[in-house]
Amino acid sequence: MKTYLQEMLSRKDLLYYLVRSGLKAEHRNSYLGYLWWLLDPLLNVMVFYFLVVIILNRGDTENFPLFLVIGLIVWRCISSTLSSSSKSIMQYSSIVSQVYLPKSLFPIAFTLTQLFNFAFGFVVIAAFLAVFRVMPGWEAVFLPVLVIVQTTFLLAIGMILAYVTVFVRDLENVLQYVTRVFFYASPIIWEGGRLPPEYSWAVTYNPVAVIVTAYRDILMYGNLPNFLGLLIIFAISAAAIIFMVRYYSNNEYKIIKSL
Repeated sequence: MKTYLQEMLSRKDLLYYLVRSGLKAEHRNSYLGYLWWLLDPLLNVMVFYFLVVIILNRGDTENFPLFLVIGLIVWRCISSTLSSSSKSIMQYSSIVSQVYLPKSLFPIAFTLTQLFNFAFGFVVIAAFLAVFRVMPGWEAVFLPVLVIVQTTFLLAIGMILAYVTVFVRDLENVLQYVTRVFFYASPIIWEGGRLPPEYSWAVTYNPVAVIVTAYRDILMYGNLPNFLGLLIIFAISAAAIIFMVRYYSNNEYKIIKSL
């Protein structure tokens, strides 16, 4: 594993290239380019506001549009990272099968690419905070900690998905439905406290719910996040990353054979 880590470090130029090329490729044929990272959450807020407030007559949460935009931007980062990471190795299969490269670099690169895109979402969140005159308190100093926990979690899942997808190609299609379930099972467009008691576990033990709620606690409500939940997510994710790096180092030859 030590040799494998050294090989990964020696290929940091490749990691930089993958992140840069990923950012360019994502909006290569788009006229608006990265502006979509600003427009997409705005359009989503309009759609779900119409659905929840106008049609369903719900959404009586104070500053509901701000509540929506935080949840939708965090969710877009999560879903985009999982989707792109799952097919990261397959996307570069022509290179992987010809040149030796540490395969774990690919899900890492795609996770960092989506993290960069996530930064654009904070511009929208800042605009909504200004419009609704909500000023985050000193708890905002924990935002970097929250981003680290979120990135660690996504990297762990991404490394697992990237490896498994090489052998189970249907996983990419199944993932679409799994993420859809997590979207509606997490308080993205609804408040977690509204679930009946028998379903409260869907929020309590849901890492997506813990992360999304933590952002709202810090930015909207001026509360401290659920540090215990975040610590558990970080610890399990970090352990999964270490395990997957070791697993990649011992089983990368299987990827070549499958490709």
